[in-house]
Amino acid sequence: MIRPGSTLGILGGGQLGRMIAMAAAELGLKTHIYAPDENSPAFDVAGEVTVAPYEDEAALVRFAKAVDVVTYEFENVPSETAAILSAHTRLAPNAQALAVSQDRFLEKSFIAGLGIAIAPFAAFADETELAAALDRIGRPAVLKTRRFGYDGKGQVMIRPETDHVAAWNEVGRASSIIEGFVPFEREVSVVAARSASGAFAAYDLCANEHRHHILDTTRVPAGVSAGTEEQAMRIARSIADALDYVGVLAVEMFLVTEGGNERLVVNEIAPRVHNSGHWTLGGAVTSQFEQHVRAVCGWPLGKASRLGLVEMTNLIGHDADEWERILAEPGAHLHLYGKTEARPGRKMGHVTRVFPEGA
Repeated sequence: MIRPGSTLGILGGGQLGRMIAMAAAELGLKTHIYAPDENSPAFDVAGEVTVAPYEDEAALVRFAKAVDVVTYEFENVPSETAAILSAHTRLAPNAQALAVSQDRFLEKSFIAGLGIAIAPFAAFADETELAAALDRIGRPAVLKTRRFGYDGKGQVMIRPETDHVAAWNEVGRASSIIEGFVPFEREVSVVAARSASGAFAAYDLCANEHRHHILDTTRVPAGVSAGTEEQAMRIARSIADALDYVGVLAVEMFLVTEGGNERLVVNEIAPRVHNSGHWTLGGAVTSQFEQHVRAVCGWPLGKASRLGLVEMTNLIGHDADEWERILAEPGAHLHLYGKTEARPGRKMGHVTRVFPEGA
C-alpha cells in the first residue's frame, strides 16, 4: 500500500494528468509528472516535473526511482517505456492493458475471446487483403487504423460508393482494420475501477453525444432498462478481471435496439480515466480521478453513487470563453484545464450540472 506523503508518478501532462494530480493532492500525496511538452497543463499542479521524451531511458529510470508508483493518463505510452518503468517501480494499470488497448485488432480479438459482443472485424496489410476484408464484412463499414486513433482520428466511413483504396490512403496506408457498421441508437459507456485485491466499483452507465467526432455531452443515467444496465456492468467487470486491471477504465459501447429489445455491442476500451467520466467531478460521491488514485495506491475504493441527474458538457475551443456566464449559473461546476490557446477541436474544460432526481 502506498501511504499518504508518498509520490505518485504520472505519465502525460494533459488535462487528465492534471485532474489526477489534483485528486492526489487532496489525499495527501505528492505528484511527479513526466511529459515531453514543457507547456503541459498538468505541470501547473504538480510538485515535480520531468520534461523528456518517452524514449529517454535514463530520464525514465530517474523518474521511476523518484516515485512510489506510476500511472498514466493516455494509452499510447510506448511499450518500451512501460517495460523500463515496470523494471524499476510499480506500474498501474499494467503493461498488458496498454498493449491490448493500443492495437484495435488485439483489443477486439481480446474482447471477442471473452464472449462479449463486438462488431465483425478483419485486419489487412495490403490492397488485396483490404478488398477481401470488405467482401467478408460488407458495406457500410468503418476503416480504422490499428493504432493511434482517438476523437474520430484514424478512421474513415466506407459507404457503398466509397473508393476503399482512397479511404486507406486517407489514413496514410497505416496498418488498419475493417469493422462492420453497427446501426446503434446511442453510444454509452461504463467507467469503472478495480483494485489489486479484485475489488470493483462501477459508475452508472452514461449516454454520450458526439459533435464532430468529439464527445460533446454525457448524461447519467443513460435511460436504459435495468437488464441492460446490469449487462454493461458485467461486461466491464469481465474485461477488468481478465486484464488483472488496477485503476479506472472505460468501456465504450453501442446500444442497439431491435424489436423493442436492447443489446450492447462493445466498441473499445480505454485503460485510463475517461472523458465520459468527467461528470463524476461534482456528480458522484467519489470522482473517477480520486477513484483512480485510490486504486493504483492500493487503497479502498470509494462509493461510486451519483448525486442526482447529471449532465456534463465539454468546452471545446472557444466554448471556454463562456466561463464567466457559466460561473454565474447556479449549480454549475466549471473545470478549466489551464490551456493557454483555444483551438478548434481542443478540449479546454468541461461543466457539470447536477439536477435532483425526478427533475
